[in-house]
Amino acid sequence: MNIEITFDQLAHKNRDTYEIIDIRDAISFEYGNIPGSKNLSLEKIYEHPELAKKELYICCLNGTLSLPVAEKLQDDGFLAYNLKGGYLEWLNQNIANTQNIQKARDVEKSLQKKFHDTIFTKFCKAINVYDLIQPNDKIAVCISGGKDSMLMAKLFQELKKHNKIPFEVIYLVMDPGYSKANREIIENNAKMLDIPITIFETNIFESVYTIPKYPCYVCARMRRGYLYSKAKELGCNKIALGHHFDDVIETTLMSMLYGGQIETMMPKLHSDNFENISLIRPMYLIREKDIKHWRDYNNLHFIQCACKFTDTCTSDACLADSNTGSKRKKVKELIAKLSKEDPQIESSIFKSTENVNLAKIVAYKDFDGIKHNFNEYYENRSNKK
Repeated sequence: MNIEITFDQLAHKNRDTYEIIDIRDAISFEYGNIPGSKNLSLEKIYEHPELAKKELYICCLNGTLSLPVAEKLQDDGFLAYNLKGGYLEWLNQNIANTQNIQKARDVEKSLQKKFHDTIFTKFCKAINVYDLIQPNDKIAVCISGGKDSMLMAKLFQELKKHNKIPFEVIYLVMDPGYSKANREIIENNAKMLDIPITIFETNIFESVYTIPKYPCYVCARMRRGYLYSKAKELGCNKIALGHHFDDVIETTLMSMLYGGQIETMMPKLHSDNFENISLIRPMYLIREKDIKHWRDYNNLHFIQCACKFTDTCTSDACLADSNTGSKRKKVKELIAKLSKEDPQIESSIFKSTENVNLAKIVAYKDFDGIKHNFNEYYENRSNKK
């Protein structure tokens, strides 16, 4: 029995006779999936006897991990096939089928109308409240290919239309060694959304792949460094990253629960290694649920992680480095659970970093890194009463 099927072949099948089974983890599936597909692991497939009556088309990110699953199911009597190219192949075909100038205009209109209050207004508010843009800035808007950075690029385009602050923008994409499919998705999405990207290449993925401990952490640090360096080369004085409100509160809670310290993700930072370049986060006040709503409303599909090893890596290094992602996932789930009981939880976490009472802190570090203890001023405060 033939084990693989293409999407062109699938298009001629009767939809009532088959199911698309996506075997990726739940987070990846939620981030983006083929419409109508079901998210089931191999073990879960066996728990659904009704699936034995249908043809099953098994899907993963790029068709690599789904192949042995389809083979195992065939051996056990299922009519199972591997979807060639996986979700990435479907994504590229979907984007290619919507390449027209009207798509970009519709997306822009949605930011002007439907998402004006929840997204564009909050984007402008962060810029004003945190003083993120000054006249004559030249900003490298860093695009990774995900929903957050692509939305940020469109928001900068909208801001430029208002022309209240004279500044320049370069939409910068760094290719750290993307697979061909991932690179095509980023390029095709940028074309569809009318974002004029500038791409430069590095070999970061190959460099960190053999690192035995925490390769993802090292990769992130290297990518940041390359972005600063390229931005400086292009004459930029700022780089913009697409971190949002949920990233901020998750980072704040993670620092307390796992780091034993109180710190947050700042709306802007001076670079320690690149003189006269700053990092800004203009999506600081935008909620992730609103970003997802914008994405789904406009029927847009983006990559979650463009690492060429993500779908195949089972090394100890990758498994060890997944610890950070696991912690963030736990914190995200904790915040969601608490928010169901009290909707103010999220805003309270955010506001806590703006309402630090040093009189109620046992110890803290000043801007020079010098640690101060409450005993330094305890007696003086008592004598003044």
